[in-house]
Amino acid sequence: MKIFAVVFIFLMFLINSNAQWQKQNVDTKASLRGLSVVSEKVIWASGTGGSVLRTVDGGKNWSVLKVPDAEKLDFRDIEAFDENTAYILSIGEGESSRIYKTTDGGKTWKLQFQNTNPKAFFDALAFFDAKNGIAMSDPVDGEYLFYATSDGENWEPLGRKSANEFIKPTGAKAKTGEAAFAASGTCLVANDGEIFLVSGGTDARVFRSNDRGLNWTVVETPIVKGTAGSGIFSIAMFDKKQGVIVGGNYEKPDEINNNLAFTADGGKTWNLSKGLNGYRSGVVYVDKKTILAVGSSGSDLLTDGGKRWKNLDKENYNAVAAKGKNAIWAVGANGLVAKFSLK
Repeated sequence: MKIFAVVFIFLMFLINSNAQWQKQNVDTKASLRGLSVVSEKVIWASGTGGSVLRTVDGGKNWSVLKVPDAEKLDFRDIEAFDENTAYILSIGEGESSRIYKTTDGGKTWKLQFQNTNPKAFFDALAFFDAKNGIAMSDPVDGEYLFYATSDGENWEPLGRKSANEFIKPTGAKAKTGEAAFAASGTCLVANDGEIFLVSGGTDARVFRSNDRGLNWTVVETPIVKGTAGSGIFSIAMFDKKQGVIVGGNYEKPDEINNNLAFTADGGKTWNLSKGLNGYRSGVVYVDKKTILAVGSSGSDLLTDGGKRWKNLDKENYNAVAAKGKNAIWAVGANGLVAKFSLK
């Protein structure tokens, strides 16, 4: 029995030592919320002070890029497609909400879109491919506002066919006090031709569109709601059926209260679950049974598809993304960049 106990402890030590975050040495103090993992080699991130980060060698070396005339902007979302091509979205009221694109690895940036609606506040981007994407704003006059590109260059109100032809999106109406959170760039995600939008505030709902945002259906969820800082902050879909949402109350980051739910029917229904150790602003599937969730009070790991979560640490993370088990990354406050080792 003593031998068995020793072996068990040793195996648990190996498991714990082989599943951990490895902080990166990156020359920035920016608060990072945008994250895009293209491959095991190519990773992009973005944040405050007009900052963009890029590595093309799996994190051995990082370039800290600055977007011209964007020192006061906060890039909350980044969507990259290779080592040269990336879109970034800055948040803020009025003209602070912008979209830039680079095609030369961040050497130059083109301002593609600058918001002119004083009521709009853009939160996130989602792309179906390198040329077809959607940008989303908090509700304007009771409805979520969307802009889209079909050529990777020009952004128009979603549904505009020509100067005289416009198909207004339907079903994206918000309740009073309901909005989306620009916390990790994952309140809006595209998945296999569908697009999902999650909300918080007075309600915590999941909006889904199977025609690229022209028509939306919406369902209630059991995630905590009712205050300005509570609701759903991130959604991840593994396939057409299986998905997860996380959130909580960012004003009470250590509170464990209705902050996790799963779907097995493509988002039609959401079932409450437990296991997260506080508010979480980002979640990602590594594979069908492995999920990582991060937030300002730490990170949690699931390796059996929904039953046993393991709390990993208490670091201040904002976003998490992955491209398989060898490319799992997170970013956070004060220039935090970390790679997760899962063996």
